Amino acid sequence: MPTRLNDSKLPANHSPNPWALAPLVVFLLVYLVVSIIAGDFYKMPITVAFVIASVVAVIMSKGGKLNNRIEQFCRGAANSNIMLMVLIFILAGAFAQTTKSMGAVDATVNLTMSVLPGNLLAAGIFIAACFISISVGTSVGTIVALAPVAVGIAAKTGIPEALMLGVVVSGAMFGDNLSFISDTTIVATRTQGCQMSDKFKINIHIALPIAIITGIAYIIAGHGVNVTYVPTEIEWVKVMPYLVVLVTAVLGVNVMVVLFIGILISGIVGLFSGSFDIWGWNAAMGEGIIDMGELIIVTLLAGGMLEMIRYNGGIDWIILKLTSHIRSSKGAEMSIAGLVSFADLCTANNTIALIMAGPIAKDIADKFQVDPRRSASILDIFSCVVQGIIPYGAQLLMAAGLSTISPIEIMQYLYYPYLLGIGTLLAIAFNYPRKYSKIDKHT
Repeated sequence: MPTRLNDSKLPANHSPNPWALAPLVVFLLVYLVVSIIAGDFYKMPITVAFVIASVVAVIMSKGGKLNNRIEQFCRGAANSNIMLMVLIFILAGAFAQTTKSMGAVDATVNLTMSVLPGNLLAAGIFIAACFISISVGTSVGTIVALAPVAVGIAAKTGIPEALMLGVVVSGAMFGDNLSFISDTTIVATRTQGCQMSDKFKINIHIALPIAIITGIAYIIAGHGVNVTYVPTEIEWVKVMPYLVVLVTAVLGVNVMVVLFIGILISGIVGLFSGSFDIWGWNAAMGEGIIDMGELIIVTLLAGGMLEMIRYNGGIDWIILKLTSHIRSSKGAEMSIAGLVSFADLCTANNTIALIMAGPIAKDIADKFQVDPRRSASILDIFSCVVQGIIPYGAQLLMAAGLSTISPIEIMQYLYYPYLLGIGTLLAIAFNYPRKYSKIDKHT
C-alpha cells in the first residue's frame, strides 16, 4: 500500500527486549484464542482486543512517567502513515456507500455475471484483482475498487462472502508484490542495490506458478455454484464510476485523488439518474464514513501499540535472534524472510517493515553472498505474504470494513498469500531460480 518513504520515528531508547512483544501476544490471545474457544469471531470485538493490548503496552513500557508513555503511544497512533491510511479509509467509505446508493454495485455485478459463468466468478475476480493491483501498485486501492463488487456477487449467487473477499485480497497482494510502482518494490530494490526489473524476474518465476495454482483452486472452490440470478440489461452509466476509478488508478493517479474523483462521478451519475438528490448524496457519504469508524479506531490503536513494541526493543530482539545463528546462504535467506515477516507482524505495514529490515538484510546478504536480486525478492515477497494475512493489517481490515464479516473469516480463503509463502520457502530450499543463486562458499 502507498506510504511515505521518508517516514520518521523516534529511535528506540532501549536494548533488545523480548517482553516488548507482550502486547502483541495479548492481542492475539484475546482476539484469536478467545474467538476460537467461543466458536464465534463476533464474541470478541477487535476494537476491545486492541484496547486491552494497548493498555498493556502503555503499562509495561519503559518510557518513564505515565504521561510520557501515553505521549509515545499517541506518536505511534498519529504517525503519518497511520493518518494517511485513515484518510484513505474515510474516502473509501464515502465512495463505497455513494456507489452503492447510486446503483453502481448492482450494475457492475450484473455486468460481471453477464460475462462469467457461475463456476468461474471467483477465479474471474481473482484475475481481475491481479491485473488491477499490478497496474496500480496498491493492494488497498484494488480492494476498495473490487470488494463491493465481490460482496454483491456473493449476495446474488450464494457464494460465501468471505470466499469472494479472500479472492479480492489474494489478487490484490499479487500486484502489491510485483508491480513496478509499488512502494514495496521500490524500497526492497533500493535497500538491496538492484534493479526493479531484475527483482521482478525472480518474483515472476515464483509468483506466476503460484497465481495459476491459486486460480485453479478458486475454480474448484466455485465449482457447483448454482446461479439462479438472471442478468438484466447492463446500465453502463452506473458502471462508469468503477471504470473511471480503475482507469485513473492504472494511470498512476494518487489513490486519494482516485477516490475523490470516484465520489464526485458517482454523485453526479446518481443525481442525473434520479437515484438520490443532493441531500441523499450527502447522507450516503456520511453513512459511508461512519461505517469506517471501527476500522479507523482499530488502525489508530494498532499504530500506537505497535510503536510501543518498536520503542521498547521488541523488533530489535527479533532481529538479534534471527541473525545470531546464520551459517550458510540458505540460512541467510531464511533469516531475511523471517526478519521482514516479524517486522511486518509488529508494524502491520509492509513498506515500513521493509524500510526497517532492508539495511539489515543487505548486511546479511553481503556477508553470506546472497545475490541482491534474490534478497530483494525474498524481502518483498514475505512482506506481502504477512501483510496479506494478518487480521489487523489494512488489507483485511478494509475488506471486512466494506462488508459485514470479520477479518478472521476471510483468512481461510487467502489461498494466494499462503501458497506464495510456502512456494518461496521451497524456492529458498532448492535455490530456485538457480540463475540468480550464488555459490555458497560457507557450505
